[in-house]
Amino acid sequence: MKTKGVLEKATFLIISRRYARAKKAKEAVEAFERMGRFGFKAELGDFNRFFDVLSKAGFVGTAHNVFDEMKKKKRFRPDIKTYSVLLEGWGLEMNLLKMDEVFREMKADGFEPDVVVYGIVVNAYCKAKKYDLAVNKFDEMRLRNVEASPHIYCSLINGLGSEGRLDEALRFFELSKCSRHAPEAPTYNAVVGSYCWSMRMDDAFRVIEEMRQWGIGPNSRTFDIILHHLIKGRRTEEAYSVFTRMRDKYGCEPSVSTYEIMVRMFCNEGRIDMALKVWEEMKAEGVLPGMHMFSTLINSLCHEKNLEVACKYFNEMLDAGIRPPAHMFNRLKQALVDEGKEDTVIALTHRLEKLKTLLVVS
Repeated sequence: MKTKGVLEKATFLIISRRYARAKKAKEAVEAFERMGRFGFKAELGDFNRFFDVLSKAGFVGTAHNVFDEMKKKKRFRPDIKTYSVLLEGWGLEMNLLKMDEVFREMKADGFEPDVVVYGIVVNAYCKAKKYDLAVNKFDEMRLRNVEASPHIYCSLINGLGSEGRLDEALRFFELSKCSRHAPEAPTYNAVVGSYCWSMRMDDAFRVIEEMRQWGIGPNSRTFDIILHHLIKGRRTEEAYSVFTRMRDKYGCEPSVSTYEIMVRMFCNEGRIDMALKVWEEMKAEGVLPGMHMFSTLINSLCHEKNLEVACKYFNEMLDAGIRPPAHMFNRLKQALVDEGKEDTVIALTHRLEKLKTLLVVS
């Protein structure tokens, strides 16, 4: 390939990425290092992309080891992007000790954190529920005159709101509105969620009205948040009312996630008739259900011993090319056997085997 002029540096990164995705970290490193044997010199951008490949595949430890080795051998000099990749990797692993270590090394190497770095660190602290550390990092950022991004505000509002620290969440919301950034739906959705965690639904809908005034929503995610909290609070009738109003009043089309929330709610309540009503509305809108949604409905129909309808939706699932989870199919088979319908079990098993064959071939 090299002699024909086809081989290029990107080829080695592609191979490394494939090994990393296959959970073969050692082979991924070897593929990247093979670049030099073919006369290519890895530049800083190549190292950064390679570390990113490893980190996103769950091998940030390997990426960090290669980083240390290459830096020691003076194979490259890292930049702030290099450090941000490692910070993000350790943050995703929830290893705050290693993340803080990289942060300190970055500063010792002469790089001051920018808004991207602060965003990674604040988000990691919030995901780990270390909200005081996240707030401290935000305060440090402001002292250094680094303007927070909408992503940072969103992380803090989401985290503090979910912890019941509503007043603090709202303080960051007000700060976000005073920033130079235009209002964004994710930030407002975070505020809606914060009010919902405190079950202040009237305030949540007041925020929705503000979203409408700004022309940034609401969207299906906004209503998914509200529905989740209403159902969690066992306010199912109110949840169904919100579900119907989201389209009629707010002009917001439910997503497959919204329909799944409602179908699961009615199935858990034993109201299969309403679950089927929502299901048919969904189909009429051209929204396709996923595997989890089929499983929820079929399991509930089995529980109600409505096996004819359960088989109907099981066949629909296979028609859609969706492979059912083993536990759901086992439950359906057992329910059919208990009713003396072994022939139906054989027919469904045959259909499933045909689907498996098609999926393997494709």
